Amino acid sequence: MNSRSFCLYIFTAFIFLRCLSSTEAATCHPDDEAGLLAFKAGITRDPSGILSTWKKGTACCSWSGVGCLTNRVTGLQITGDPDVAGSYLSGTISPSLAKLQHLEGFYFTNLRNITGPFPQFLYLLPKLNTVYITDTGLSGPLPANIGALSQLGQLGLNGNRFTGPIPSSISDLTRLFQLNLGNNLLTGTIPFGISKLNLLFSLNLGGNRLSGTIPDIFKSMTKLQSILLSRNGFSGNLPPSIASLRPNLLSIDLSQNKLSGTIPTFLSNFKILDKLDLSRNRFSGVVPTSLANMPKLFHLNLAYNFLTGPVPAVKNVEGIASLDLSYNKFNFKTIPEWATSSRSIYSLKLAKCGINMNFEEWKPVNPHIYFYIDLSENEISGSPVKFLSLARNLFEFQASRNKLRFDIGKLTNLSPRLETLDLSKNLVFGKVPTTLATLKKLNLSHNHLCGKLPATKFQARAFVGNDCLCGSPLPPCKA
Repeated sequence: MNSRSFCLYIFTAFIFLRCLSSTEAATCHPDDEAGLLAFKAGITRDPSGILSTWKKGTACCSWSGVGCLTNRVTGLQITGDPDVAGSYLSGTISPSLAKLQHLEGFYFTNLRNITGPFPQFLYLLPKLNTVYITDTGLSGPLPANIGALSQLGQLGLNGNRFTGPIPSSISDLTRLFQLNLGNNLLTGTIPFGISKLNLLFSLNLGGNRLSGTIPDIFKSMTKLQSILLSRNGFSGNLPPSIASLRPNLLSIDLSQNKLSGTIPTFLSNFKILDKLDLSRNRFSGVVPTSLANMPKLFHLNLAYNFLTGPVPAVKNVEGIASLDLSYNKFNFKTIPEWATSSRSIYSLKLAKCGINMNFEEWKPVNPHIYFYIDLSENEISGSPVKFLSLARNLFEFQASRNKLRFDIGKLTNLSPRLETLDLSKNLVFGKVPTTLATLKKLNLSHNHLCGKLPATKFQARAFVGNDCLCGSPLPPCKA
């Protein structure tokens, strides 16, 4: 779920809970009670007691997850805890929930052990306007007549196991302002009829097995703020109708596909675009110089393409926040000044970008705000010790396959948040300090390290290829 969709979900759930709290003492209609208890009867396991308050003869409007207006159930929200292993409900969704004839919002989230097909009883609920069935075990095809749910404003079916094509009848859901079918097993192409959903502000089809070209459907969808089509098999060029989204588009993520051609210059007209992710595709040619004219671009990811330089300086006032240009055909020589001078940057990834400089010549404005750095496979020399002592919020530092030369014993003042350090295949020397033993991921292989290793949980591959390291997990030191 992208950030704006999540905010909308939280807002909707907040309204739902307001209704819940204002009516918790109310009795409920006998049909609603019967439908809810039939659902509970279809649950074979409830290890965390999600439905423990659902007891016959008590006011069902006060049951956990049930919201009412007057004495009719209007909202049903059943949510598991993804952070607690073994806490999921098990069972199926009873069709008896069709008795909830005043139901407006249906929210089933984080229920991995709830199985079965798409629930057909939803078609029998005349007031239903919001459906979130996310991160469950539901499977099978989406129904061909899904367009019959024409009263829906929000449809979220992400994180399930739905298969087959996106039904063409989805074009009949003309009241939708949010459509999320991400992270399923859907196949085929995007139906051209989606162009009729001209109220959409959020479209998420990412993480499926969709293919073909991205159809030229966006001319009528001018309210779109977010497009997420990543992790599919789309090919071909970007459709020109994307240019129509200039007034409102905030985020576009087309990563991990097979898209090709050049990056279109019309993107420079997107004055409020915050995120552009075209990584892991087959784009080629130069990065348009007009990209520098995107004043709100904070997150730019063009990694793993066939692009050539130079890359224009992104000139937004607050500076770039996350930048990944790794694994293209760039030859930067130095880390770009416009990234170095950014006061907002927290993630910098420039692996294999032709950087040939001394690390100590790099003077970032705010070293303490970096979370992630990847400078692997360049020609960087010198020492990162001073930077690593200043970067107090750093989670990850990767600089393998460079020419770094320094005494690793000086790495004693690292970020308390550091989890990953990769200095493999450099010219690092000295004795491994105990401060590195607490990391989650470490790779110091193929350097010039020597001496006895401190007690460590890492496997031998983290240390192989050094001059004279010894001690577990390597062979014992000689007496």
